[in-house]
Amino acid sequence: MNTALSHFQDSFAQALLAPPEDASQQARALVNQPGFSVYRNTVMKACIDALQANFPTVLRLVGENWFRAVAALHVRASPPRDARLLLYGADFPGFLRGFAAAAVLPYLSDVARLDRCWTEAHVALDAMVLAPGAIARLAPEQLAALILTPHPAARWAWFADQPVYTIWQRNRTGANESDALAWVGEGALLTRPGGEVQWVALRAAGCAFMDACAAGQPLALAAEQALAREPGIDLSLLMARLLDAGAFCHSHV
Repeated sequence: MNTALSHFQDSFAQALLAPPEDASQQARALVNQPGFSVYRNTVMKACIDALQANFPTVLRLVGENWFRAVAALHVRASPPRDARLLLYGADFPGFLRGFAAAAVLPYLSDVARLDRCWTEAHVALDAMVLAPGAIARLAPEQLAALILTPHPAARWAWFADQPVYTIWQRNRTGANESDALAWVGEGALLTRPGGEVQWVALRAAGCAFMDACAAGQPLALAAEQALAREPGIDLSLLMARLLDAGAFCHSHV
């Protein structure tokens, strides 16, 4: 009985999302039943609506018609694996990267990646933010051995070839900025220090520093990684910027 039920549920899920030509015989039988299209259309619309809500910056860049058409393709290729549709779309940036029609906007998949970072920061676990004063009194040898743990809500990314952060930030907020874009690499840090997601620009050295901290490296090695990426970086200013943004939750020697 359980095997038969499981098989029916699998066929039902396939019938909801798979193109008719790819559906199994049992799925086709379901599709042909009167009224099944109500379920099919409702599920598809809910998934597309979720993607539209989860990627508002992408939506603003491409328009609703284009977005929903592409979202429908993504839903069929990668249906939700979690009932919480707020979390749906982890694969969407990668889908856009490989989607030929999106090639005219080469930054689109990276903009989608920052939209995804916003969602992940929004739903991440709560934790206290490490206060700048917590490390101010440490001796130099303690400071070198200090391990900083990134906050559960911290997300960061470096985009080497395009001003992805500026494009994302302007369209995320709907700002009507007319300043020309400098077509250079940019990074971003998203955090949630006070219950609301915030974001700041982050240079390549800062992203390298955060990568090292996430890997559990002590401050001395994290600083080396940052300097290797940008030899002229001011480490004191970088640390202050990260601490002010709420990038860490605790530290230990």
